[in-house]
Amino acid sequence: CGGSFSNSSGMLQSPFYPGSYPNNADCMWEIQVENNFRVMLTFRDIAMQSRRCRYDYVEVYDGPPHSSPLLGRLCSGSFPTYISSSNMMTVRFHSDSRYTFRGFQAHYSSIPADHNTTLLCLPDYMHAVVSRDYLQSQGYSAQMVTLNDSHCKPTVTSREVIFNIPYNSCGTIREENNDTINYSNMIKVTSSGYIIKRKKNIHLHISCKMLRNTWMQIMYVAEDTIDVNEIQFGRYDMNITFYESSSFLWQVHDSPYYIDLNQDLYLQAYLHSSDPNLIVFVDTCVASPDRHDFDTLAYDIIKDGCVRDSSYATYYSPYSHFARFKFNAFEFIRRHTLVYLQCELVVCRLGDYSSRCYRGCINRSKRDTSSAEEEVKVVVGPLQLREGDARSRNTG
Repeated sequence: CGGSFSNSSGMLQSPFYPGSYPNNADCMWEIQVENNFRVMLTFRDIAMQSRRCRYDYVEVYDGPPHSSPLLGRLCSGSFPTYISSSNMMTVRFHSDSRYTFRGFQAHYSSIPADHNTTLLCLPDYMHAVVSRDYLQSQGYSAQMVTLNDSHCKPTVTSREVIFNIPYNSCGTIREENNDTINYSNMIKVTSSGYIIKRKKNIHLHISCKMLRNTWMQIMYVAEDTIDVNEIQFGRYDMNITFYESSSFLWQVHDSPYYIDLNQDLYLQAYLHSSDPNLIVFVDTCVASPDRHDFDTLAYDIIKDGCVRDSSYATYYSPYSHFARFKFNAFEFIRRHTLVYLQCELVVCRLGDYSSRCYRGCINRSKRDTSSAEEEVKVVVGPLQLREGDARSRNTG
């Protein structure tokens, strides 16, 4: 019931298909393909309770479910095909407590988007590329392309005009609403002529929109010249590192990191972003001997912001992009050669006290589901217990 897909193609279907699906199901599938590709979803079978799709239905969203347009809701009849405007699509299946049927089956694939203009939202800047072949086909040269702030120059190659536009300079505008932080700028393609001109100027409006920890990238052309929409999704750049003491001055570079039983372990989570108005929150940290499995054998240190290990403690951080904490090495390390730590981190707007970052310990079932909260998962380690007596070794 639900899941994430990142392959270029695949199949999704209702639970127990082609058998009867369960009552009271609410499943969400997130499909994310490569940048500058789009998702094409085709339904191959659908059979549900069909009273105007009020009780059992499938919904298809053009991106994340809480911030994107609904492409369609269906429960029976024809087998439509939907194409996303970005590299992401969400499919939701819902059933009530009454009748059950066969359900649905659908196939998705990725198709190339328009490559005349591309946009990537990187941690420190927007990477916008305009094809010189496209400019030439419209009757323009690379020398006619400028940013809204003319002091920020592009890099011109034999095939492309490339802009690396910082989020906090070069005329980038920052706006906020209840769910997103938006960064926007404009690339101008201006025709020459001292007295008259016969061609319209082209304005490439580029925008990176952040929803919690998801980046949405948009580029479109105004002035009735041509319509181009470039929308991509990505993730924040995050990492977690060990430090030798609570001063957080000396980073541990050893791998594996050899430790003693009950030793204080100091960690710092770091968000790599040029936007200073963001804050990082440690939601969950789980220890496991298998870096690919944090379910079979795992130990919760903190979960949903609620401290589960008595040795866990947080430290003051001078920067909102850092989150500092510690815990003590525990007994189950003795039974395993290596131990890994997986932490789920949330990014919020600094000072937004209604956001997840400021709400602390919370029951996951009581979370506000009206906004998309997708934590960034980071795995760190491995840890390995030292052999022998710690005191005699340190003295030596």
